[in-house]
Amino acid sequence: MTSRITIQFTAKQDAPSYPLILLVSAKKGIASLEPAGLAINDSLNGAISRAITEAEFKADAGDDLVIRAAEGTVLLVGMGAKADLGMASEHLGGHIASALNRAKLKDATLYAAETTAEWLASIAHGAHLAGYHFSRYFTKGKAAKPTISTLNIAADDKDAVTQAYMRYAGIAEGVFLARDLVSEPSNVLFPAEYANRCLALADAGCEVTVLDEKQMAEQGMRLLLSVGQGSERESRMVVMRWNGGGTEAPLALIGKGVCFDTGGISIKPAGGMEDMKWDMGGSAAVVGAMRAIAGAGIKRNVIGLVGLVENMPDGKAIKPGDVVTSMSGQTVEIINTDAEGRLVLADVITYAQKHYKPAAMIDLATLTGAILVSLGQIQSGLFANNDRLANAIASSASATGENTWRMPLGDDYHKLIKSKIADMKNIGGRYGGSITAACFLERFVENNTPWAHLDIAGMAWSDKAKPTTPAGGTGYGVKLLTHLAEHFEPSS
Repeated sequence: MTSRITIQFTAKQDAPSYPLILLVSAKKGIASLEPAGLAINDSLNGAISRAITEAEFKADAGDDLVIRAAEGTVLLVGMGAKADLGMASEHLGGHIASALNRAKLKDATLYAAETTAEWLASIAHGAHLAGYHFSRYFTKGKAAKPTISTLNIAADDKDAVTQAYMRYAGIAEGVFLARDLVSEPSNVLFPAEYANRCLALADAGCEVTVLDEKQMAEQGMRLLLSVGQGSERESRMVVMRWNGGGTEAPLALIGKGVCFDTGGISIKPAGGMEDMKWDMGGSAAVVGAMRAIAGAGIKRNVIGLVGLVENMPDGKAIKPGDVVTSMSGQTVEIINTDAEGRLVLADVITYAQKHYKPAAMIDLATLTGAILVSLGQIQSGLFANNDRLANAIASSASATGENTWRMPLGDDYHKLIKSKIADMKNIGGRYGGSITAACFLERFVENNTPWAHLDIAGMAWSDKAKPTTPAGGTGYGVKLLTHLAEHFEPSS
């Protein structure tokens, strides 16, 4: 899907006069116009300042006020005390997009005190992200044909801002791709179709390889295949490679792609099961990140791997009590078939190490309900065997606003997945479920390879909109992984 906000950059001397958007800061509780706004206020004989006073406009972040002057419409948007470059400027862009929509303006021009080209580009990026709308399955009304608004941004140096924005536009493509994938229903986005969509990343410069069930069987990927054996839809694995860093060992991004999760024989309750279409949110983050990394032209080697399956109950489905041998050779006793994502990831982790010898690995998965109990829908759970990698992820999370919180690992938790008849079982006891799931994955990390696991079960979908994220599929992880790919330096 595309954004309902079209971004254009215009030299200030060529910019349209009205409708226009002015930013208002809040300093010590007093709304203050920027220099650009003061000049326009003078041209309107003080109409803007009078409206601010009469409406008691506070100019807090997200506040907006529409002024219908004889000369044209003026839209005021509050920016709080200030909006520094980063998440604050992106959120400001999101607030501008929302205000534009509420004012029902098809186009408007932002006049702002330009600090840097990067700052204006970041505002544009936030507005663009906020305008996302998944409308594919509506057939009637405004939802089927949403109004497209144009945000003109007046700039002192149009070329510099346009150049700065190009990078953001590439990242937005990745975020939108991830949101699209998570939003699709599972009767449309099943493993083979998902793999076909990944092939489009070749147009962005990625090398894409799809493995079918026969090829995965030849690799010994029995854990992954066991999850999908109860479905009539065949499983797939997709490998996407971006070669931007010469001969360096790649960073491996690994995603859980359970296109629909019934729980299998350990079937889930019917209520809310429709939400299980987004149990592939980890894979969507990886696919979106690969698109963003390619779109931004990041000069690093990155490989994305996603295991794509459906978990369905059937006469052929895996059963509680079964023992399956992984690609690594380790055996797993299946206690609960609804703990399937870790089985998929385990074999993909082994495949990544065997074939690509990555400098570091990060897997993402909507893995456990337990992480929701721990962290809610505020941040993901971060597990890692390497402090340097964990700190880098935390830094990227902070820089991109895709928050995460580090959780523990350790021998005491590993003991909880000890099996009486196999090397391990696929769940622990009632407590610490997100931790024992991470411990399970850690068993498949070889040779002290730096590894991290992000449990994003609370982050892939949201019922509430945020400044740059409409309700629905969030695309969580795309910006974090893209930032990490560029900034993380593995130890030699």
